[in-house]
Amino acid sequence: MKSLRIATRQSALAVWQAEHVAARLRQAHPDVLVELVPMTTRGDEIIDRPLAAIGGKGLFLKELEVAMAEGRADIAVHSLKDVPMSLEAGFSIGAVLERADPADAFVSNAYERLSELPQGARVGTSSLRRQAQLRAFRPDLELLDLRGNVGTRLAKLDAGQYDAIILACAGLDRLGLAARIRNRLAPPDWVPAVAQGAIAIEYRTIDREVAGLLAPLNDAETSRCTGAERAMNLALHGSCSVPIAGFCWETENALDLVGLVGDAATGRLLRARATAPRDQGEALGLQVADLLLAQGAGPLLGRSAS
Repeated sequence: MKSLRIATRQSALAVWQAEHVAARLRQAHPDVLVELVPMTTRGDEIIDRPLAAIGGKGLFLKELEVAMAEGRADIAVHSLKDVPMSLEAGFSIGAVLERADPADAFVSNAYERLSELPQGARVGTSSLRRQAQLRAFRPDLELLDLRGNVGTRLAKLDAGQYDAIILACAGLDRLGLAARIRNRLAPPDWVPAVAQGAIAIEYRTIDREVAGLLAPLNDAETSRCTGAERAMNLALHGSCSVPIAGFCWETENALDLVGLVGDAATGRLLRARATAPRDQGEALGLQVADLLLAQGAGPLLGRSAS
């Protein structure tokens, strides 16, 4: 019997995602033994500093990739929004699962929505993308760093450290915590992280048998939309140290992409939107990136617009 070992981080959300992928694989391939290989990554261990300051979201992938390279695991499951735009040599994305709710969640014990927060309210988020949009909508708010897994973040809110926090709806839904969502901050008005809500499966590029096992799990629409978002992000040299947001959706016969570049310090936001045929997602991403650069996104990205 063929076995498939899934490397996963040990947080509750990461394990949920890995178990979800395992269930889908068992359903698609009843003759394959699927098992989890839980691991701790450097990104999970360091929670007292902003992610951008300790090396970015790639910290969540490195140990899992090492496990695959050393033959201790066959695949790794990630939130696609945490996957760098360019993978390490020798690794590929084998499937992108159907996207869950892409919106951000306004979570508070005392207030129903962002507009109801009192002057100077304390809002927790370490995401520069979220900070930039919060500054744009409510420049009076006190924005405070917030790291840790979903449970840790909610515990800090419940302990009174914040008046509200911003999390991803998908993560709360997957953990059975949807009741904590007071209000959805949804596109296109509020723009989520690139690929937010999508789960990706990574594998070693040379392992064609594994690629064949993953193929049935790929959702074509999600793959097209997140591909356009990631193409935009790559063209803008995006990382977690840059406030970039993007969301693409399918209409009857086209892709529609909105992109955003912001300044977390001032709340200045630049937006661009364009459409393209469904099979031209990468070109659409490049088009929206060019539109943002033409508006002056270069200096906000910390580089020239050339």
